[in-house]
Amino acid sequence: MTTVHDTAVASLAGDLSVWPASTVEPRRGDLAVGGVPLAEVADRFGTPVYVLDENEVRDRCRAYQDAFPDTEVLYAAKAFLCRAMIHWVREEGLGLDVCSAGELELAVTTGFPAERIVLHGNAKSPRDLETALRLGVGRIVIDSPSEIARLAAAVGPRGHQRVMVRVVPGISAGGHEKIRTGTEDQKFGLSISDGYAQHAIARILDQPQLELTGLHCHLGSQITSVKPYLAAVRRIVGLTARLHEQHGLVLRELDLGGGHGIAYRPGEQALDLTTLARKVRTELAEACAAAGLPVPRLIIEPGRAIAGPAGIALYRVLAVKRTGSHTYVAVDGGMSDNPRPALYGVRYAPRLIGRHTTVERAPVTVVGRHCEAGDVLAADVELPADVHPGDLLAVPVAGAYHLSMASGYNLVGRPPVAAVHDGHARLLVRRESLEDIRSRDVGL
Repeated sequence: MTTVHDTAVASLAGDLSVWPASTVEPRRGDLAVGGVPLAEVADRFGTPVYVLDENEVRDRCRAYQDAFPDTEVLYAAKAFLCRAMIHWVREEGLGLDVCSAGELELAVTTGFPAERIVLHGNAKSPRDLETALRLGVGRIVIDSPSEIARLAAAVGPRGHQRVMVRVVPGISAGGHEKIRTGTEDQKFGLSISDGYAQHAIARILDQPQLELTGLHCHLGSQITSVKPYLAAVRRIVGLTARLHEQHGLVLRELDLGGGHGIAYRPGEQALDLTTLARKVRTELAEACAAAGLPVPRLIIEPGRAIAGPAGIALYRVLAVKRTGSHTYVAVDGGMSDNPRPALYGVRYAPRLIGRHTTVERAPVTVVGRHCEAGDVLAADVELPADVHPGDLLAVPVAGAYHLSMASGYNLVGRPPVAAVHDGHARLLVRRESLEDIRSRDVGL
């Protein structure tokens, strides 16, 4: 017989389905992550603040290693990067993919082996390439024909650099048109259908100091279906077969990028990692067998799927305003620390924490403090009807593309990052202060 208590526990479990696995409710109205009450984190470090569950990060790294045992798993640094994250990723056996000299320098100076790093970018600066060559990066992914001559000249006639070519397979996939990168007519990669990829590969083969190890593609972000990846495997193996016929080329690596979708709200679909691994391996083996080619080593690049669900953003309510039929709950952060709702229409599920209330929930829109009508963090969500200034709101799935995309808008300063682990909280990245902002301004 199902009791009221059982129903309440089941409801709580459902509400917490997108939170880190360590999340518990030690007392009614509060949540703890990594053994640390979130209200205590807010009191100690102030708000807004990002909270990162170290165990959740590590567990997600291990889940990838377990699902893809014969695959090179690279953490996509653009999702979120700091020295602690670099350390965790290295300890769990993952490689790293970076998009700038800044990400690369931070990784290498933290002790990450440069040979296990891949450099991406559709428009790599001279500094990006110089830094990559100086530090000995493992591979550079060529994204445009102009990079070939620039890179060959930088390497020099006696140098050597392993490279891959980013190709566009012509596949539409991703959660929003602005994050679909496998389609034709966009800024990333070289098209297979119009021959640009084949032409670039031929030019690379004429550069003896550049060693082409494989092909790379990235279909987009927030992909929740396995089918686009299987289609990409077929098209890239088809290209590989044509390159073998034309040049006798046998490529050792195939990088399918990342873009693995996660759930931001309870009930949303996420990409099934086990199914992805099984079906991609099968598709790759069958396609290569049909083409008479050896199976290349698979490379994947998860970022959001590792960092996103491990993070929580904490905000303090500053004002509650009822206008017409709407109730606006304004917090002390906003689009400067999370531009994703404004950019992509991402929807979150904020939760009141730090106090218990029996008041029924009512629809509200959580907005930020910035001077933009589009500064909305969560539209049409339900919070207790008695929400008031001073309350604490927690937003789950805030570990990816929050701090990494944060801006200096209104000069409010970027939030800090705190890690929680086994009942302890520690600062990873300090809050950006007014002195930080002043010191960069040298105009007087």
